Amino acid sequence: MYETIELTKQGRIGYLKLNRPQAMNAMSGKMMKELADCFESLLADSTLHVLIIHGEGRAFSAGGDIKEMMDPENPMDIDLVMKDVSRLAKSLYTLPQITVAAIHGASAGLGFSLALACDHIIAEENSKLAMNFIGIGLVPDGGGHFFMKERVGVPKAKQLIWSGQILKAHDSLAKGLIDEVTAEGLALEHAETYAEQALQSPVKARLASKHILHQLKVGELEQVLEMEAAAQSAMRKSADHLEGIQAFVEKRKPEFHGK
Repeated sequence: MYETIELTKQGRIGYLKLNRPQAMNAMSGKMMKELADCFESLLADSTLHVLIIHGEGRAFSAGGDIKEMMDPENPMDIDLVMKDVSRLAKSLYTLPQITVAAIHGASAGLGFSLALACDHIIAEENSKLAMNFIGIGLVPDGGGHFFMKERVGVPKAKQLIWSGQILKAHDSLAKGLIDEVTAEGLALEHAETYAEQALQSPVKARLASKHILHQLKVGELEQVLEMEAAAQSAMRKSADHLEGIQAFVEKRKPEFHGK
């Protein structure tokens, strides 16, 4: 059904695998659309109570696909992409399942926004987590501003977004960005343990509380997504973004001039 992701179901637990291992699960336009379609399909799925999101290969997700952004033959339609990004963020946040991110390797940029949208985040101790859009002259998207603020508050969210700092799992835990750290190779196993414990609890009550708390914030998330889309479209046209992308490709330090 999907080319870049894989959804499987085992009883009341769903597994959503990001499946572009050759690109460290970097999010292409197709992956963003498929994630949005998948999450929207799960909005009416009452058979699943837990959804575990994980990545195939060496990483959870390295973020947006910079090679696709740079492709002169088939340039990325940023406005269309941002619609899919907004769809995936809103539908993930409002899913009627307990969502668990099982992180190994990199979780960066949009890949980190995706993780932060989940109810419970587990990361392996050597994983690298970063809201690093600033490095290529962009702003967080996928609700990154909203989810960072929800986790750590506005002042800390600004500092983390502005620095683009790459954090190890224990640093992320100390800052309140994630919920659990595991040894290498155990994130998915711990996610399954968490899921089984949730299923042994009054899970309908848990989901009712999630619905109440999240519905209060949906309007705010929609506003953030709208502003992120407008800002990202503008930033994509900036000289700083072009310099950031070029420097990334050439593996050198960018020289930004605020233009």
